[in-house]
Formats: sequence, C-alpha cells, structure tokens
Amino acid sequence: MTKHATSANQGGFVSLVGAGPGDPDLLTVKALRLIQKAEVVLYDRLVSEEIMELVNPQAERIYVGKRLNLHCVPQDQINQVLVNKARENKHVVRLKGGDPFMFGRGGEELEKLAAEAIPYEVVPGITAAAGCTAYAGIPLTHRDHAQSVHFITGHLKREGMEVDWSGFAKGNTTLVFYMGLKESPNIQAKLMDNGLDGDTPIAIIERGTTVNQRVLTGTLSTLSEIAMQAISPSLIVVGSVTSLHKQLSWLDN
Repeated sequence: MTKHATSANQGGFVSLVGAGPGDPDLLTVKALRLIQKAEVVLYDRLVSEEIMELVNPQAERIYVGKRLNLHCVPQDQINQVLVNKARENKHVVRLKGGDPFMFGRGGEELEKLAAEAIPYEVVPGITAAAGCTAYAGIPLTHRDHAQSVHFITGHLKREGMEVDWSGFAKGNTTLVFYMGLKESPNIQAKLMDNGLDGDTPIAIIERGTTVNQRVLTGTLSTLSEIAMQAISPSLIVVGSVTSLHKQLSWLDN
C-alpha cells in the first residue's frame, strides 16, 4: 500500500523495491516499471549488473552497498539520503537485492521516511531463499523431507539475541542461512551441539539464479570446510531436501 504525499512533500516519493536474487527475469512487472522511470536509484551490492542495465539511463545512481566487514555507507546515512532526495521532489527508488523486508533493513528505512512524512511504497521481491533454492533444484519443503522452513541471518553475533538452536536442530525442517559463510563454523558447531546429526545433508548456493551459479554439497560435519571454497554472496541450506539437488537441478552449475 502506498503512503500518499502531503502538500509539504509535493512530488517527492520513495519506492522500496526488491530486485530479487539476481536473474533480471525474476523482477516483478512493477519493479521493472519503477526502475525504468526512477529519477534517483540507491542500490546495493546484491543488485546484479544485468538488473542495473535496466535502470533509467538518466537516473542518478547512488551506490550504498555493503559487504562483510566493510560498510560503504552507514545505514543512518542511507536513510538520510532517501529523505534528502525525496525532499528535492524526486522519485527515488531504493533498490535492494532479494526482498527488502528479508534481512534487508527495509523496515528501518521506512521508519525514517514515516518519521519525516515522506510518502513511500513497498514492492516485494523474490527472496534469495526462494529463488536460489528453486534454481538449484532444492525444494524448501517436501512431504518426505521437511514440513517447515526457517530463514535465519548468518550475522548471528551482531543481532544481539542468541537464536534458538535447539528449535532448529530437528530432522524435519529446512534451515536457510543468509550471509552465513563467515559464521559457518559456529553454525555447524551449534547445530551439532544441539543434536542435529553431522550426516545431515547441506548445500551452499553461490551467486544463485545467475549464469555463475554454483552449488556445493556435503554434510553438516563438513560445512565449515566447504564454506571455505565458496565466495559471497552465498546461501547455506541445511536439511535433507538438499539431497534432491542432483536429481532436480535444471540450471547448470
């Protein structure tokens, strides 16, 4: 739902847009329309070059990407840029990889816009857990393997609260860790310490849905070792559904 502009804001407006996991064909129709008419685009590292090629060539482009241990632009500054550009009566698109509300801090950006009475809208995107596993031939749920799925941030130590490892260490669920490569030794140890079998199949999906996609497979007991072979961005999937990868994969690694 769109928050409508007030007279004080006139034409300034922000669209918070999910770009999906990388393949430009996975953009929603609305997302494509908005990036093609945007006047300003703030984009992050997870937005693929192929998607950026679809952006309005006259738009001002502002890179605000982040990567492990290096934040190009602090979040509070990103929030303020959105406000400032909207106050210039510009149509601003905040373009985020995946879905803006799935570990993307989109909620924080909207809180700032709402506090400043800046009108906005949200355009959901396909989150990496759905897109990357689909392209890898790994169903998130399957009646013979998993009846539930958990999406978990890999930035475990920075989120403050300890996650419920005992609740995750079950054999009938699928665990998907975002941004978890660096934390893979901790993920492996915590799950095994809480009773998840070391032989549980795992997969790491590297640069999912793109032409450079690669899927590395193994078991939980070798997760940290396999993670050393992967590069970011990668998604870690833990659960017996990953054993279906070779049978169901339709995108060449």
